[in-house]
Amino acid sequence: MLLIYCPYCEEERSELEFRNGGDAHIARPTNIAEISDEEFEAYFFLRDNPKGVIFERWRHIHGCGRFFNAARDTVSDRFLTTYKAGEPKPNLDAAPETSATVETYEALEGAAQ
Repeated sequence: MLLIYCPYCEEERSELEFRNGGDAHIARPTNIAEISDEEFEAYFFLRDNPKGVIFERWRHIHGCGRFFNAARDTVSDRFLTTYKAGEPKPNLDAAPETSATVETYEALEGAAQ
């Protein structure tokens, strides 16, 4: 089980307390009533599914209830960092690892033995 760091509660909590909210930093149309059906389809339904680091929205549904963003590696399912909604996308190349990294219960239990 993953522990995910909530930037609002400022603590790591079980993954069971969170829900994925889709891609973060999506450019939304300024006037959605004026776009074509194809443009609406591309905006609303079509998403990339890259292998590697992605930026997602998450909600601490059984905690503070707030949305936040996270950088997650889809290969290892490891959260690289989390940050408050509305903050700019972090530069992962320049940013050092923070306390927002995720450990698993299994890894923590193994370290205690």
